[in-house]
Amino acid sequence: MAVTTADTRLEERWREILAVHARTMCEIDRALHPHGLGASDFEVLDILAAESPEQGDQCRVQNLVGRVHLSQSALSRLIGRLEKDGLVERSVCAEDRRGVWVALTPKGRALHAEVLPVQRAVLRRVLAGQEG
Repeated sequence: MAVTTADTRLEERWREILAVHARTMCEIDRALHPHGLGASDFEVLDILAAESPEQGDQCRVQNLVGRVHLSQSALSRLIGRLEKDGLVERSVCAEDRRGVWVALTPKGRALHAEVLPVQRAVLRRVLAGQEG
């Protein structure tokens, strides 16, 4: 069965997207490494900073699962590392003991603010001309 030209173009576009994603993640990892973070670490900090802008605000871990492109167990391990490093703190939801809250610590907020321009500069550089 012959592959149609439309299917070939679709497959090529998909592979381009994957390549851009891999290249971008590697560049972010490289840029954030001196700060002790990887791309996924930063994504969690960035989402928490946006979801809970005030000190003491919390976000349910379940709300992060679909947004960081990690399995629930990988996200749990990542949050554990961030907690060990003093960047986030976890607590159990009083209303639903299965629920877990996570919040940025002052140290996590400060590190996020410090590395945000670094991550955004990588995005601008790597993704320039990638739209469309």
